[in-house]
Amino acid sequence: MTREGPLIDEDIRRARTLPAAFYRDPVLFERVREGVFARSWQLVDGAERASAPGSVLPFRLLPGCVDEPLLLTRDSGGELRALSNVCTHRGNLVCTEPSVAQGLRCRYHGRRFALDGRFLGMPEFEGVSDFPSSEDDLRRLPLGDLHPLLFVSLDPAFSFEELIAPARPRMPLRLKLDPQGSRAYEVAANWALYCDNYLEGFHVPYVHEGLARTIDYGTYRTELSPFCSLQIAEAADAADAFEGSSIAAYYFFLFPNTMLNFYPWGLSLNVVVPLAVDRTRVLYRAWVADPSRRGQGAGGALDRVEKEDDAIVEQVQQGVRSRLYDRGRYSPTREAAVHHFHRLLAGMLA
Repeated sequence: MTREGPLIDEDIRRARTLPAAFYRDPVLFERVREGVFARSWQLVDGAERASAPGSVLPFRLLPGCVDEPLLLTRDSGGELRALSNVCTHRGNLVCTEPSVAQGLRCRYHGRRFALDGRFLGMPEFEGVSDFPSSEDDLRRLPLGDLHPLLFVSLDPAFSFEELIAPARPRMPLRLKLDPQGSRAYEVAANWALYCDNYLEGFHVPYVHEGLARTIDYGTYRTELSPFCSLQIAEAADAADAFEGSSIAAYYFFLFPNTMLNFYPWGLSLNVVVPLAVDRTRVLYRAWVADPSRRGQGAGGALDRVEKEDDAIVEQVQQGVRSRLYDRGRYSPTREAAVHHFHRLLAGMLA
């Protein structure tokens, strides 16, 4: 590893994995927080709450990691925007609770903004030179829409369409959020180890006995896109496949930390949140298209599969602390998506 970051050979046959220090070095962890997560597209969890005209929804971008205070606002015409939630006067939070309003007003000194972020007025500011200017508006941020999911980025290193294009055709037209399917898992391991594990089916026969019985491991395959990878699992039993298909599941990984898992019943979504160099939170959300197929096939026992993954990843975290291990090699047939992920990380940190 260089001072600039890890080097990953573009040829998977020659390449070595991320060095063990990547998963245990607090300094590198902070570099990743700013160099990767603050420059990527992140899910706005609960964006469906800003559906009515006049909606104002304060939220934190990737809470526990990026933690940027932002707002979703929807004006009277229905246009949705993402704005900074920090007043341009003295840095107070503009809003702290969801509401329906005609405008925004900071409770500290009364500065007012329109729902599109434009500065409207400020008491006791007569005589101030070069005021107001565009710097007095709330900063507007780019939004990415994969209905019903919404994403935002502070300073995107790549476009939303580059990220999402492979997954867009698979998105069901009608999905309903299942509040009972929402939960979070705490994992005592580095966030990237969790992603490494997700990005290959190599471990399935060894770690997931139940899941292995529902898929045809011999047909398991991976497709790579610039900022996304797709793993395709065919069903061992045709009854567990998508209608008119042999596919049991489509596993999309959106760099650097979002997983869209499409099953015949709908979508399970995982967001990996780095909390510390060796501590990760995984947010799980379920969106249902066909309730009658819930609990079947590859998407049937997700809680059990999650706990099996968490246990093995925590075990690997112990291993990468070893003085006797540094880097491994990739299986060209089974770990192409892991290699792709590591190459993207290395590129963002260069």
